[in-house]
Amino acid sequence: MGTAGADSLSLPASIVSKSSPSGPPIIEFRGVTVRFGTFTALHDVSFTLEDVPDRGEFVSIIGPSGCGKSTVLNLIAGFLQPTEGEVLVYGQAVPGPGRDRGMIFQQYSSFPHLTVMDNVLFGLEVNKEELGLGAAERSERARKIVEQVGLVGHENKYPHQLSGGQQQRVAIARTLVIEPRIILMDEPFSALDEPTRLEMQELLVTLWHRLQPTILCVTHSVAEAVYLAERIWIFTKAPGQIAYDIRDAIPPSVGIPPLEAQDRPEFKKATTGVTEAFRGVLAGDAMRRNVSTT
Repeated sequence: MGTAGADSLSLPASIVSKSSPSGPPIIEFRGVTVRFGTFTALHDVSFTLEDVPDRGEFVSIIGPSGCGKSTVLNLIAGFLQPTEGEVLVYGQAVPGPGRDRGMIFQQYSSFPHLTVMDNVLFGLEVNKEELGLGAAERSERARKIVEQVGLVGHENKYPHQLSGGQQQRVAIARTLVIEPRIILMDEPFSALDEPTRLEMQELLVTLWHRLQPTILCVTHSVAEAVYLAERIWIFTKAPGQIAYDIRDAIPPSVGIPPLEAQDRPEFKKATTGVTEAFRGVLAGDAMRRNVSTT
């Protein structure tokens, strides 16, 4: 099924949470293959993310370009359907997008004609009957999340009046305000300058620890993957499979600024281990290509 444990990396073996799952897995892939015409993006991918009470996992996904990382997110979001296999959320097949799953994209996705507050309120308004919240309750929830993401004083501004980092804060607030159990992030900070990117990394870790959604985040940065997540998947080149599932080798980062974390020996050790695993995946792909062409 294309999944290798962290022990094959000469890193500590994956650990099992002390808490017990409360029901069906929050996300499960069963032999998922995705083809676009003659191109196979994913092949026979299987994994399980358990639904542990009061504890959402944070998974960073890294791998070569075109290996199917974003395809995994799009399958969970319901934007795509698998060619073969099953994608399940809470034990149910994913028929399409839903309020229980929020997506944050690489490009800024705020509505340009709406203010910050109206952008954040948008999802609450669309889902007001399902949420059962009155106008005052919706406004209060939006106000609180705007405060949590550090946008107080910018509520009445339009997206073009904001910096890139502020626009991503709006996207995060708009996703979190409807309280999805699953958050999907596709290179959310790649367009930001380095100081802002580090600032956003720290904000995301803080919000994840406070609210405990399950987060899957695609990134091309090993250091970002190690800082953000407690679990890292390394994908092979297309057709993508999970080559490594690394868990307890990742040090905790909650409450530690990124630059401070990066100076710590345990962070450097984890980054080196993940980087070596990534290189090994690339080298393995290269060897397979050489064998197939000789």
